[in-house]
Amino acid sequence: MRIGVPKESADGERRVALVPDVVKSLKKNEHVDVLVERGSGDAAGHPDSQYEEAGAELVDGAAAWGADVVLHTAVPSAAEIGQLNSGQVLISHLSPWTAAETNQALASGGITSFAMEAIPRTTRAQAMDALSSQAAAAGYAAMLIAARESGRFFGMMTTAAGTVPPAKVLVLGAGVAGLQAVATAKRLGAIVTGFDIRRAAWEQIASLGGRPLELDFIPDAEGEGGYARPLTDEENAQVRDALTANAAKQDIIVTTAAIPGRPAPLLITADAVRGMAPGSVIVDLAAETGGNCELTEAGQTVVENGVKVIGPRNLASEMPVPASQLYAKNLENLLGLLITEEGQLNIDLEDDIVAAALITKDGEVKNERAAKQ
Repeated sequence: MRIGVPKESADGERRVALVPDVVKSLKKNEHVDVLVERGSGDAAGHPDSQYEEAGAELVDGAAAWGADVVLHTAVPSAAEIGQLNSGQVLISHLSPWTAAETNQALASGGITSFAMEAIPRTTRAQAMDALSSQAAAAGYAAMLIAARESGRFFGMMTTAAGTVPPAKVLVLGAGVAGLQAVATAKRLGAIVTGFDIRRAAWEQIASLGGRPLELDFIPDAEGEGGYARPLTDEENAQVRDALTANAAKQDIIVTTAAIPGRPAPLLITADAVRGMAPGSVIVDLAAETGGNCELTEAGQTVVENGVKVIGPRNLASEMPVPASQLYAKNLENLLGLLITEEGQLNIDLEDDIVAAALITKDGEVKNERAAKQ
């Protein structure tokens, strides 16, 4: 069995699919060879020499893309998919719920593909849950960006010249990214408020030292898989009104609310931004799916009435070392379900994790939800 790791080509992508420690672990199976394209790990702090020491073979891009199983991080481009041949296996982020062209290109090419976004949210699958591992990196990075761009002390600072009060931070959405943002802001010394429409998240916010913003007029909105369900128009209007009033009290807002496969919910209106004090900062992690803030532009910083609205793309890539480490372990654990001790590929569709993550096989889009795109 040959496992290939080609170099990422997407703009700004600094992560790598396998780190040397995971290569070393995979190589414990004498029937497995790992082919790493030269330079793949440079941006994530792993030079070629580390991969060689771990037992990988350094190759050119064509050889890495020609392996039996190809491991990738970013959604592959059409040109990258074109380097694959029928019968190969690709494991990567694929955006299967929104990227219909990618799904069809993989199916037409006879590629067996697994999407890391489609790993189910079950206890058994936690070690393979790349959405969660990368969201943790993104939430941490978002708060560091907010701290840098705000130019404020996060913690209270007492000096001979007087006392500077702590920053006031609001985090919208208490999934993995949001909770990591709450924890990071709290460690930096800020006064932190967290908001989520799922009641179960309120206790999680409090456990990290944040104050839950409890909007009791909204019924519990936990939906399938632990994600928030879409709100009604009336509920959305009530939430936006409440958040507009609260936003005016904050120095920093970090938004993380997302529903997989759907546009991001609008939580912060333009009027809410204009009601914040000049010098305030909003970092919108949902920028790539439309944004939680009405003024967000993906990949841009918008300044409105002195308030910065930052819409970063691919924020996990801002933390390439830990993000790559976590992602590589996710892949290793998934490979444990797909590769036998004899180095043979075994796609067991009776396994709920394998079946859920499978997107294309035998020239067809197998995943029902992806097939509807």
